[in-house]
Amino acid sequence: MQHVLQEILLYLIAAVITVPISQRLGFGSVLGYLAAGVVIGPVLGFVGSEAEDLRHYAEFGVVLMLFLIGLELEPETLWAMRQRLLGLGGMQVVATLSAIAILAQMAGLDRNEALAIGMILCLSSTAIVMQTLNEKRLNRTEGGRASFSVLLFQDIAALPFLAIMPLLALSAGSGVAEPHDAHGTTGVVEVHGWMRAGLVAGAIIFVVLSGRYLSGPFFRFLKMARLHEINIAATLMFILAIAVVMDYLGLSPALGTFLAGVVLANSEYRHQIESDIAPFKGLLLGLFFITVGASMNLNLLLSEPLRMIALTVALMALKFAILQALAIVFRIEGRDRVLFTLSLAQAGEFGFFLASFASQSGLLSRDLADEVLLIVSLSMFLTPALFMLHDNLIRRITEGPRKPDDEIDEQGVVIIAGMGRFGQIVNRMLMGLGHKTIVLDSHPETIERMRRFGIKGFYGEVHRPALLEAAGLANARAIVLALDDPDMTVQITRYVKLNHPDVEVIARARDRHHVYALYAAGADESVRALFDSGVRAGKYALTSLGYSNDEVERVAQAFFDYDRKMLAELAELWDPKVPLDRNTAYIDKAREQHARIEAVLRGQLNDGALTLAEGVKAKDLLNSRVVAREPDEEDDEPFVAPPLAVEQAAEKR
Repeated sequence: MQHVLQEILLYLIAAVITVPISQRLGFGSVLGYLAAGVVIGPVLGFVGSEAEDLRHYAEFGVVLMLFLIGLELEPETLWAMRQRLLGLGGMQVVATLSAIAILAQMAGLDRNEALAIGMILCLSSTAIVMQTLNEKRLNRTEGGRASFSVLLFQDIAALPFLAIMPLLALSAGSGVAEPHDAHGTTGVVEVHGWMRAGLVAGAIIFVVLSGRYLSGPFFRFLKMARLHEINIAATLMFILAIAVVMDYLGLSPALGTFLAGVVLANSEYRHQIESDIAPFKGLLLGLFFITVGASMNLNLLLSEPLRMIALTVALMALKFAILQALAIVFRIEGRDRVLFTLSLAQAGEFGFFLASFASQSGLLSRDLADEVLLIVSLSMFLTPALFMLHDNLIRRITEGPRKPDDEIDEQGVVIIAGMGRFGQIVNRMLMGLGHKTIVLDSHPETIERMRRFGIKGFYGEVHRPALLEAAGLANARAIVLALDDPDMTVQITRYVKLNHPDVEVIARARDRHHVYALYAAGADESVRALFDSGVRAGKYALTSLGYSNDEVERVAQAFFDYDRKMLAELAELWDPKVPLDRNTAYIDKAREQHARIEAVLRGQLNDGALTLAEGVKAKDLLNSRVVAREPDEEDDEPFVAPPLAVEQAAEKR
């Protein structure tokens, strides 16, 4: 027992240390788990052959992952994927298997060995790819869905591969008895022909009917216990039962649980099931990746490093080329093609089972199987690097060559720079009253999308003075800066006020610090993006406490007005060169304002007519309450003002 606890502690320590470092460096969690396994296995020798045995238990994490994927797919969605599932997935498996087998024969292997290696290496890693796609939130993109279709077909294809390999071994004259694979996919029920087919069909029908008609009463019965741990135990029992049935019939437990997940996708208990088993999935998948790293044969790699790395890179390049061709055939374009081709270029976890199975069947020699297993491990180890390459390529595609600015042939009374949600609201209000606006945005796709809705806009780099002048800045009444970039907003404000002081600047502010910088740059109005929604939420909270509508409106208006007054006072004391917690004058004013605003708000409830000036006098009647913090949750990321804003702030003071 002590040995088991020590081993568990070792795996946990390795994961806790390496995974956060890997995440921090941008490599993702999968590479962190793999690196942890390499360190405690081949490098330090803390774990040995038991890592391979442990992997068979950790593989249950893949089973849980496919079950959760199934929960996200309704049967109608799966049916809609049938063309890509069979066409794209089928062509990828056949093309990759054939290409690898031909090259293996050219390298001197016999036909059966070449076919076995083709079966092993044509598959990709469902665990790594789906885990990474989920982490990067790419699973719902077109490229992510195409990748999932191929992975699902590959998992299905692993079943006939397991049936074909013993036949290849017999035809090669090995005479080795059929082994029992550690993964358990050879099955326990020894029947043949139509009886086996009938049992398989019956098992699938049982899974579908159980999920559709028995899951509801089953989970309602569990509610009687009112114990969360019983729900978790029942969910795991349900998944394990399906996995065991599929295993007995020689089918993939992962695919069986995936089918069960699809059946339960429309269930009212879907979200409860998902939340119950998600932690187990994450831990077991992490353990699986650690065991993959721990079982790498570093001695073989160190003895022939160039050859093994070259074979791994050649495999990934071959799969990349085939995936690229399929992406063209199936019209997967742009960033989705990049994701599709890079994410599936590695070998997969089923390769471990198939390689071990082929070795035990006598189809592959032990040395050849070890080489294949090392190639599988190395390709999985390199997969996070492919996703990093994907991120860099997408960044370059997104930036791309700059499109020429649109020619602006109109002018309006208000210019709106930025057509996000903030700018759209302002534009709708002005257009609704018949006022002419000129909309500018730096993202061509945003302009195209708005034009489809009948809203005309112009593309251009909105910080460029030439574009602003072409939009009629000299004759405009106001300009609304609805930009996400705080620095750019200050820069444009400064330009407008220096060259067209009569044009009113209404700027979206990120936080209080940004307000101060805009104030220094000369903005007429600064609107904090979250302030109005916060005031509105406060009004709802006061209503829930029993205040009348009249009281709520008076308090909210007083708070709104007084907050603006406080900002103006603090802006005079703000110095971007001095941290707020060291600006004594700023801190003293903020403390004073806390007591004053309390008096103002209470005064609104007392007589309903207390003015701001009276509220200031009422402050003297209150006990002085010191609040030593700046009351804005948005101040966690200080805003650094551009140099000219600092100079103008100094001039105003």
